Amino acid sequence: MYLIIALLVIFIFFIGIRIVRPTHRGLVERLGKYHKFANPGFNWIIPVIDKMYRVNITEQMVDAEPQEIITNDNLNAVVDAQVYFKVKDDENSVKNSQYNVNNVNYQIVNLARTTLRNIIGTLTLKSANSERGRINTELHKILIEETTTWGIDIVRTELKQIDPPKDVQDTMNKIVKAENEKIAAVDYATAVETTADGEKRAAIKKAEGIKQANILRAEGEAEAIRLVNEAANKYFIGNAQLLKQLETVQNSLQNNTKVVVPGNAELVNVIGDLAGVLPTKK
Repeated sequence: MYLIIALLVIFIFFIGIRIVRPTHRGLVERLGKYHKFANPGFNWIIPVIDKMYRVNITEQMVDAEPQEIITNDNLNAVVDAQVYFKVKDDENSVKNSQYNVNNVNYQIVNLARTTLRNIIGTLTLKSANSERGRINTELHKILIEETTTWGIDIVRTELKQIDPPKDVQDTMNKIVKAENEKIAAVDYATAVETTADGEKRAAIKKAEGIKQANILRAEGEAEAIRLVNEAANKYFIGNAQLLKQLETVQNSLQNNTKVVVPGNAELVNVIGDLAGVLPTKK
C-alpha cells in the first residue's frame, strides 16, 4: 500500500516538472487564475490543477503584408513593411502580453497596416518614395504609443516597398531614362568644349612661340646688320665698291671657291688691314 502511494507521488512529481528555457518566461495558472511567474530553469506545478504557458521573449519579426494604399494624388501604391518587436522579460510585461491583448502578432500586423494607410494617404507618391525615413519614424512612434499596455517593445520598423501602378512605374522609368540621357549629353558637350578650348590654348601658345622666335631671329639679324654697318663705317668709308668685293670674296671662301686676286689690288690691302697684316714689299 505504501509502495503504491510512493510510486504515485513520484509519478505526480515527475509529470509536474516544467523546464523553462532562457529564451522564454512562464505564466502558471491554477484553476484558470494567474498563480505565479516562472523564470528560466526548473519549475514544478500541480498536475491537472496548474497549467503553464510559455512566452517567447526574443526579438520577433512580423510582416505587415503588401496592401494597396491610395496616395494623396489618387494613385494606388502597393506598400509593405516589417515590424520587429519583443516581449519584455519582467513579470508584468509578460502577463500583459497574454492578458491585455489577444494574439500579439496578429494585432501588430493590423495596427501597422492601419497606421501605414493613415500616413501614406496624406502624401503624394513622389514624396512617399523620397521620405521613407520619415514614414518609418512615424510608424515606429505610433506603434510604440499604441502598444504601451501590451507588455512589448517595438524595436524598429522597416518600410520594404512603395510600388506605384505598373503604367505609372513605366512612365517614371522613361522620365528617369530621359533625364540620364540629358545629363550624359550635357557631360559629352562639356567634354568636347573642354577639349576644343584646350586645343585653342595650345594653338595660341604655339603661335606665340613662333612669333617670339621670329622676333628673336629678327633682332639677331638686326644686330648682325648693325655690326656690319659699324665695321663698314670703320674700315670702308667711301669704299662701297671695295666692301662689295670683300663680301663676294667671303661668300666664295665659304663655298671653298678659289679666287685669284692680283697682288697689287686694293682689296689685298683692305684684307690685310682687317687681318692686321701688311702686304709684303717687293
